[in-house]
Amino acid sequence: MAETILPRAGMASRARPEISALAEKIARGEAKLGIIGLGYVGMPLALISAKAGFNVLGFDTNAPRVAQINRGESFLSHIPSEMMLDAVRTGRLEATSDFARLSEPDAILICVPTPLTKQREPNLSYVVDTARAIAAKLRPGQLVVLESTTYPGTTIEVLKPILETTGLKSGSDFLLAFSPEREDPGNPDFRTAAIPKVVGGDGEEALKIADALYAKLVVKTVPVSSPATAEAVKLTENIFRSVNIALVNELKLVYDAMGIDIWEVIEAAKTKPFGFMPFYPGPGLGGHCIPIDPFYLTWKAREYELSTRFIELAGEINTAMPHHVVDRLAAALDRKVRIGLNGAKILVIGVAYKRNVDDTRESPSLKLIELLEERGAIVAFHDPFITTIPGTRKHAALAGRRSTPLDAGAIASFAAVLIATDHDTVDYALLALHAKLIVDTRNVFARAGLSGAHIVKA
Repeated sequence: MAETILPRAGMASRARPEISALAEKIARGEAKLGIIGLGYVGMPLALISAKAGFNVLGFDTNAPRVAQINRGESFLSHIPSEMMLDAVRTGRLEATSDFARLSEPDAILICVPTPLTKQREPNLSYVVDTARAIAAKLRPGQLVVLESTTYPGTTIEVLKPILETTGLKSGSDFLLAFSPEREDPGNPDFRTAAIPKVVGGDGEEALKIADALYAKLVVKTVPVSSPATAEAVKLTENIFRSVNIALVNELKLVYDAMGIDIWEVIEAAKTKPFGFMPFYPGPGLGGHCIPIDPFYLTWKAREYELSTRFIELAGEINTAMPHHVVDRLAAALDRKVRIGLNGAKILVIGVAYKRNVDDTRESPSLKLIELLEERGAIVAFHDPFITTIPGTRKHAALAGRRSTPLDAGAIASFAAVLIATDHDTVDYALLALHAKLIVDTRNVFARAGLSGAHIVKA
């Protein structure tokens, strides 16, 4: 474990005996953990907690999901059902929709969504509702940790006052901390337990006990001086990715105009052993973090009369990429197939936001489908991980559409195939053989050694 950075002087306070008892329970592995939100973040956290020997009570408002978990059935493609079943059979994992049971856990970890409003402002309604549910059952000696990505100050300015309406005080009656999730769904090299965990506590005791808990769950902890610092760490990580992806997306447009292949440039540049880190262009940003989190900081910065021009510019570039892809597809159709986009049948490969996952949150593929249909195209999709597009707030009209099976006849019936997500299990050789036109936003055909005049990069 890294050396602890202690909170500023004056933050520690005299704790109740229940807090000492909590520390002992965690040290012995006997603490009961409550995890609120059993999705892409909460479910892996619940499983590693159960594997570490803790009893876990998971909370979720989705009753069918709760029932599925209690049957030991996985609902996430990157989590095998055997892992879920093992946790349930051993009695280490139970799921419930009964939030009246929040008094049972010794530590409560909050993994709920923090989306944006239509105006790109933080929507903390899930955090606030969860805090109120916890407050209704909060008891002395509990540890509450927020894991949801948010702006610096949320834990202390939003969560803490709600919990203290009970009359209990953070640091003396209960403990409060922030530890940002660092999930990368579908990445076999970095599963939850193998990723270091940043921890910031509201006071010295909160930091010490929250850090001790996570030290039993993950390979390494990184204690920092405050919850706000931990909140800033998470935003910095995702802003770093957003800005660098925007940079290569802009370079793609510039180099394309010059007749230079951005993918070849990046492959050559990354041979430099220092001073360069490869990022790759695409059809837009997706996922639950990178398209959203930077705007949490831009919103908070306005409170301090500061502008975040660099971050906002990166957001504008990344948001514009689906429009560029559609324009590129329309131009390729006109030049190579001699038809316009209006009335053309288009097959989109992949509606997940990244390869080899079944997650459509903020997926640029959904925006691409809408833009294509606005210009009169007839659009179908194929995704080996997603048989039916789920309901989303932004793209409700697409819910229920089903994946089209891939075969030679089906492929040949489309005027063009658009590669939006480069899943490994797609038969790209079949596509190359039978498609009239392929527009590749992920460079997957070049990586597979497939080429042809009908394959265009975008």
